[in-house]
Amino acid sequence: MRFLDEQEVRSVFDLDTAIASQRTAFTALARGEAWQPEKILGGHADDPDTVFCYAARLDRTSGPVCKFGSVNPGNAAAGLPTHHAVVAVLDPHTGAPLAFMDGTAITTLRTAAASAVAVEALARKGATRLLVLGSGVQGRAHVEALRHNGTYAWTGMWSPRRPSLNASVGRLREEGHDVEALESPHEAIAEADVIVCATSATEPLFSARELKPGTTVVTVGSFDRHRCEIGPDVLHASERVVVDHEPTARQNCGPLIAAGTPTVVELGHVLTGDATGRRNDEDIVTYLSVGIGVQDAAAAWSIHRRTSAGTTPQTRSQ
Repeated sequence: MRFLDEQEVRSVFDLDTAIASQRTAFTALARGEAWQPEKILGGHADDPDTVFCYAARLDRTSGPVCKFGSVNPGNAAAGLPTHHAVVAVLDPHTGAPLAFMDGTAITTLRTAAASAVAVEALARKGATRLLVLGSGVQGRAHVEALRHNGTYAWTGMWSPRRPSLNASVGRLREEGHDVEALESPHEAIAEADVIVCATSATEPLFSARELKPGTTVVTVGSFDRHRCEIGPDVLHASERVVVDHEPTARQNCGPLIAAGTPTVVELGHVLTGDATGRRNDEDIVTYLSVGIGVQDAAAAWSIHRRTSAGTTPQTRSQ
């Protein structure tokens, strides 16, 4: 069995590979090729930490994958990732364990890559202003992924935690990303073409009234019932509400549960052409990402195949 730590995962799971894996994941789900059961998600009512377990299978040629981990919002104050996880990969024929991988890197990269796929499919053509709310690991990853997959004349980042914001913007600038640290998000919200919410917020960060026509809103932090980065008003103002997986989103996504039963479409069906995402440049479109196992399955099998082919410079076996 091969063991891959964070550095080894990142050595083969670059942005191009990650984005391709997520496009494959959602397409396989839409075509009925993937197995996507309900995920286990929970914790104590008075505890902000969340435990999760995702299992899935991408298709018949790849074996089952399971990710187990936790979300600990308090880690942010210590400069640590709020998500930690491990991923197990099993042989498609025998079920024997093939690989055990760092799931924190996989989660970070596949989540941002999936948002890049969604924005490419849903944002209006000519979008030039990107706003990221949240300066943690996911905030930085989303700046990198969306700027990798698109051209933005302006990128802004906001967080209520100023030290974290300054550190993240400084790091992104060192990597060559022209990002502005914002004192307040509201003026930028009114002018943004694409808004990414990558926070642990339990209350809406903005209202629908602040959005201009044509805005694409992406949320990745509203993966549990009590997490609501946006309110029902944003969903009701959206011409299209797109989700990664409808059953999972309706069971777990805070804004969607609060909004009642709005009509949604799955991202995979937009990618296959079976559903329409954006109909015109004036539509407000919202993408709700709660995270599903098939994303991890596609990512893990992409990593496993590349390491098995000798792409990674170093692996450990046992």
